[in-house]
Amino acid sequence: MLGAILAGSIISCSSDDDSGSITNGEGLVETPSSISALEESNMLLESIRQDGGIPYNAASPALSFTDAQNVFLPSVLGLDFRIDRNVVPAGPTARFPMFQGWETLPEGGVREGYYVITESSSREMAEAMGIIYAPRMANAIGSDGVQQGTFTEDGRLVFEGSVDFSPKRSLVPGTPNGTLVGFPPANVVPGAKASDKWSSYVVLPSGTVINAQMVANSTGIHDRIPNPEGNTVEFQDALDNPNLSKAKASVVMQLLDGWQGGEKYYFHIVTDTSAEGPAAIELGVFAPRLAKLPTFGIFPGGSMLPFSPTANGIIDEDGNFQGLNTAVNSENQVMDPTNTFPIDPTDTTYAPMWDAHITEFKELDNRVILKSFEQINQLLEDGTLIPFRGNSAPTGQNSLSSLLSPTEAIINCPVIAQPRAAAIGQIIGEPTNE
Repeated sequence: MLGAILAGSIISCSSDDDSGSITNGEGLVETPSSISALEESNMLLESIRQDGGIPYNAASPALSFTDAQNVFLPSVLGLDFRIDRNVVPAGPTARFPMFQGWETLPEGGVREGYYVITESSSREMAEAMGIIYAPRMANAIGSDGVQQGTFTEDGRLVFEGSVDFSPKRSLVPGTPNGTLVGFPPANVVPGAKASDKWSSYVVLPSGTVINAQMVANSTGIHDRIPNPEGNTVEFQDALDNPNLSKAKASVVMQLLDGWQGGEKYYFHIVTDTSAEGPAAIELGVFAPRLAKLPTFGIFPGGSMLPFSPTANGIIDEDGNFQGLNTAVNSENQVMDPTNTFPIDPTDTTYAPMWDAHITEFKELDNRVILKSFEQINQLLEDGTLIPFRGNSAPTGQNSLSSLLSPTEAIINCPVIAQPRAAAIGQIIGEPTNE
């Protein structure tokens, strides 16, 4: 199939055709750098239409959202804000447009792959595609942390790298060590691993950077795609999972909760991470190339944002839960870390790559749910919190907290919505592929 597609789209540099396409020497067609971000947007949206999906229409979007729903990604096809896992075992979910493209394999050749796009460094592209405008992603251009993307003549994106979804995820809690119980884990095996050339920060021919995350290929599917019963881990890599629909060009992914600005329901997805530990804990793809993005611990410079997991959080009397320990000790990943974040995507300093600055409660009796960076800074000042003993870089390098230090692990967490309490329990649009 690929051979026929590519063979029909190769145009030599000496051709009289004025389409502007050139051959890159490997049989794939690139578009020269004169292409605009809007032209790239149109190609990507057209590919969704060709695949039987619903391309985003900025002039007449399929869905509209209330202030209480507070959705940051207008191209989503549906949202399920129900949080009672006795009713919805997977918890809250979102359904995304899914693009078909081509991965380049380490051993040579290409493979069909499916991916989602959540952010763009171009405002024009973000508005046209209904994704988040994140200009700070452009700070990654020129670093070894990005990959280059090219287009076939029919508008399919070709990646330099690839993702293997076949590994079986494994997570063994660690031996208790003072105030640390379960975290750090004793052993981790991520459920997916990317090739050395894979990065979800993809530089397009226009110079625009997009956040494109692979969710499926012939090796399996992303672990954040729940099965119909909601048990994401037990049924990982099932290619016939109805939450992934090639016929409708859409995919359903599980949302994780978090805290920001004193408010919960900071709903985001986890796609890939630079380290094996968080990849296994948060059901992401281990993508080592992300560690080369600029720059750990630096804000507002660099291309990522600091966020703060805690190593030894609690489950409080109101049922709120938090902590990497809670996630590690949670059977079948029913509980996520519910980390603390500093800003939301309406702020132009937002970026979807989050630089982990882990905290640790000095005494277990003093643990509380961490709801904002302001609270974290106060607890660091009074000694209730300390930087996690496993953090590897010095403090004082980012303006959001002079007392926190980075762990040198990056987690790709596109933020989808932060609904108010009044919107919890709502079903918006069509959140399933049925």
